Amino acid sequence: MPAPGYLRFAFADPANARFLAFGFAMTFASSVGQTYFIGAFGPALRGEFGLSHTGWSAIYMAGTLVSALVLPWTGKLIDSMSLRTYTAIVSAALVLAAAFMAVVPTAGLLILAIFLLRQTGQGLASHIGTTATARHYVADRGKAVALVSLGYSVGEAMLPFLAVLSIAAIGWRSTYGAVALMLALGLAAATRWLLQDDGRRDARPAGGEGWKGEGRRPSARSPEAVAEEPSWTRREVLRHGRFYLMLPAAMAPSFIITALFFHNLEIAEVKGWGAGWLTGSYWVFAVGAIAASLAVGPAIDRLTAARVLPLFLMPMVLGLLVIWGFDGRLWAWPYLLFLGVTNGMAYTALTALWAEVYGVGHLGAIRSMVASILVFSSALGPLAMGALMDAGVSVEVICAVFALYCVVGTVLMLAALNGYRRRPSPSRASLS
Repeated sequence: MPAPGYLRFAFADPANARFLAFGFAMTFASSVGQTYFIGAFGPALRGEFGLSHTGWSAIYMAGTLVSALVLPWTGKLIDSMSLRTYTAIVSAALVLAAAFMAVVPTAGLLILAIFLLRQTGQGLASHIGTTATARHYVADRGKAVALVSLGYSVGEAMLPFLAVLSIAAIGWRSTYGAVALMLALGLAAATRWLLQDDGRRDARPAGGEGWKGEGRRPSARSPEAVAEEPSWTRREVLRHGRFYLMLPAAMAPSFIITALFFHNLEIAEVKGWGAGWLTGSYWVFAVGAIAASLAVGPAIDRLTAARVLPLFLMPMVLGLLVIWGFDGRLWAWPYLLFLGVTNGMAYTALTALWAEVYGVGHLGAIRSMVASILVFSSALGPLAMGALMDAGVSVEVICAVFALYCVVGTVLMLAALNGYRRRPSPSRASLS
């Protein structure tokens, strides 16, 4: 859909614009706990606490794994609490997490700091923005999630570079202290104002589609009947065989992009790109993510996420092959662009996929479970790559292996979505 179409959708009424802005604010705020931001602090943290690549990666993995274990429970609460209350609690916790990171005294407590940042930022702030959006919108879910997901891309484009500059100017502790202060002054007030229509937004429409002959069969739906339609529970999803075929591809961006961004400064050194050049080029990653997200949003509304999604890892394969085969500093741009395209598609299409296939009545529980799995994979990525680099495996070989994994994941995703049938019309939904 062209930009004017997005603008008409976003500004159809003030309440709609505010709710989309709320989702954007939460995905942008999640940057504080995302790897692309924390990774910029890696060299400073390793220097202060005397950590190797593997040691720092292990600390990051430990904090992230604990976050993954907790997330299915903390994320599920969005199904039972008012959105305003849940957001206020998570926002306050995110401020405290950033403040604790600024004063963390030892490497041991650094595990706790990483857990708090990953849980509140990468986990729950992100969960709020995308889950609330996917739950509220039905016919325009693809466009809505695409707009909200721009918060990730804006954060990726701006914040790593600003973090590198700030660390050089005032140090890493003061940088995180400044982040905590800005969150405390801005996020809570902004989200409270943006959610002034939270009574309307807390409606929990349900309903899902699926595969031929599998799962539940909801009745015909109208906008008024949506809330009466059944949705899959988390237990039912865990018993769905095709869910496990989709997981390797769904996990790939978290595993691979997290690893690459976590070790981004090391990659810049190996390739001769320079830290400032690479982090200053993150806008290219954001351009790819924004373009992909805006392009797939309307396509999802027309075709379903199940038809748009299967080949979403192929751009990342191209980006990984750039690292494998080329060294010149300008090659950083296609590398980041291709990764951004996959990331933008994943942000939008994966969120829409769980909603359209499994319904939204239990979307908080389902998506928090999926998010926990993705957080777990994001914990393994940096450790695996750090251990391989410490063992003498080149960055180029590591990226070639990552590319092969993406190809295998794509084949499994295609097999999982074979036989998916779109609901025949906006007023009917079918699992058959």
